[in-house]
Order: sequence, then structure tokens, then C-alpha cells
Amino acid sequence: MTDKQSKQSSDSRQPFEIAGHQVMSGSSADIALPISKFSSGTPVTLDLRILHGRQDGPVIFVSGAVHGDEIIGTEIIRRVLSKLKPAKMAGTVIFAPVVNVFGFISHDRYLPDRRDLNRSFPGRAKGSLASQMAYIFRTEVIARCELGIDIHSAAQHRYNLPQIRIAPDVPHLQELALAFGAPAIIESPLRPGSMRAIAKEKGVNMLLLEAGEGLRVDEMSVRVGVSGVLRVMRHLRMITNKQLGHAPANPARSSRSTWVRAPRGGIFRPSKISGTKVHTGDKVAIVSDAMGDDPHTITAPIDGIIIGHRQLPIVNQGDALLHIAEVRSIDTVEERIGTITGSILDDVMLDDVMLDEDEVL
Repeated sequence: MTDKQSKQSSDSRQPFEIAGHQVMSGSSADIALPISKFSSGTPVTLDLRILHGRQDGPVIFVSGAVHGDEIIGTEIIRRVLSKLKPAKMAGTVIFAPVVNVFGFISHDRYLPDRRDLNRSFPGRAKGSLASQMAYIFRTEVIARCELGIDIHSAAQHRYNLPQIRIAPDVPHLQELALAFGAPAIIESPLRPGSMRAIAKEKGVNMLLLEAGEGLRVDEMSVRVGVSGVLRVMRHLRMITNKQLGHAPANPARSSRSTWVRAPRGGIFRPSKISGTKVHTGDKVAIVSDAMGDDPHTITAPIDGIIIGHRQLPIVNQGDALLHIAEVRSIDTVEERIGTITGSILDDVMLDDVMLDEDEVL
């Protein structure tokens, strides 16, 4: 394609329309969707940034803080935005860095009425606050897209090894998950009322990134997310980039997991943490009283990889301590995860990459 033909193609591309606004090709725009008002009367909006590429391509969304304390997605989106220019893109991306504004401001997972936004889809225009927010996100964002990347973390005082969760038995999602390049891929069922479930009903594929801890931002999780979003965009031919590198091969893959729980209240002392492999019967933790008496040794119930662990050592009986995913190729999985995480932390792309003009599709 000649420069003249490329310009004619980009000039003829239709604006992207959302909530009564038009975003011209090769440009970006900030859109504030009205949601409600705080009790003080201050307006509450769902803030979006739309990057409408100069050339035709897929429409996707990237969302963070659906649970208000899961701030890792907000930071990932901030860094991704710093590395993209719509004039050098194909397709369109809708970024929603803070979906649950109420929870984000109050450092809380839930909405003021204690409802979980990610159990409130598809939502209703005249329902509860959570239902109304879900309705707005579904009709204004999900309905315009063919793929979504939703970013979550573990709850407060827990940590998740960065992992991509996808619906089972969807080859296209498996392909995108591999392109993302997280240390683990988990095929997990869709929960009723979740964003993933309603998106699937509407024909929209979704990748869900779980990474890090509530109300915390750790560098490895952020780097996994930033490189992953960019790699998925490259896989979809929305961007090209020679510095980005290929996704690390052979992540841990699982379709079954189990939680190890505290047999008593006391002090939790793990001997294994996220990213390490375990065999059935391996010692993974001890729970004892505050004096160190009456220790209970906890063992792994299955062969697998630890994909999440508790950060807070004070526990009650029944508290979740470790999340273990059953994996294929157990003998090599820890080494592969170590290679992947090392590659992510060493990847200079995340600090200095910017799409060059000669890399426009």
C-alpha cells in the first residue's frame, strides 16, 4: 500500500460512536458516562478513554477496578496508555481504568450497599446501584466490542500469581491467552452474574487477568499485565512492535484447582508460596497457636502449582491459605514459571517501548 493509499484509507474510516460522542480515526477521546451522585451531590461518572486507530481492526475493551480495591488494573491501564498512539493503531480500544468508582474511592471491594458489581450483570436501568452500573457498562462498552480484557487481583491480604483465566474449550481464547504470556492459564467456569458470563452470552470473548494483591501494586504483576495487553493487541494486528518480544512459551495450564484451608485458628507459617510446585503430601504450611504450641502441619492434597497464597499470618479456622492448581507436566512447571517471571522482570520493553512510525499496520 502506498502512502497515498494509506492516507485515503485512514481518511475514509468512520468515527467511533459511543454515548452520543464521536471519536475520529487516529485520535483519542475521554468520555464520562453519568452514573449517579455521591451523597454530597457530586456527580459520579464512569470515565473511559477511547483510542480509535487510523486503520480498521477489532474493537476491544480493557477494564480495571471492577472490584474497587483491585487497583492493579488501574496501574496497568495507565502504563499501557502511555505506550499507545491511536494514529499508529488499527482498530479501537476502550479503556476503563476504574469501573467501580465508589469502591475505588473508599478502598472497598464492594459498592456502598455491599453488592458485588461482578455478580450484578447483565444489570437493569432501574435496578440497584450495582445493577445500574452493570447495565451501563454492558450497553455502552461490552456491546460495542468483540473482546474484553478484565483485570483483577486477589482480595486484601492475599496474593495471586499472575494468571489468565478463560472459559473452557474455546480455542480462540486459548490462543489469545498464550499470546498474553502470563505464567499460568486457568480454564475456569463462568460465574452467574459476572462480566465474563454476560459477555459470552453477547458473543464477546474475554480474558481475565488475576494478579497481585488488593490495594497493592507490585512490579511483576504490572509488567505481566502491560506486556500481555500489548501482546494481545499485536496478535490481533492492532499494533506491530519489534521490541515487544514473544510471549514466553509453555505457561502452567490447569482446569482444576483447590483451596487449602486452616484446620484451626492461630498463626499461619507457609513453607511454599505462589509459583512453587507441590506434590500430594508435601508440607506446605504450619498453623500453631501464638506460643507455637499445638502445631498443625498442612500438606498438599494434589500435585500442582500454587497460584495464590494468604499474606496475613493471623488466621481463623476455615480461612483460605493456599490455592493450588492441578497442572500438566508437573516436573517442569516450576522451572517454566521461573523462566517466564524472570523474562518479564528483565524485559526492557516495558520501560522504553514506543510504537515507531514505520511500524504502522
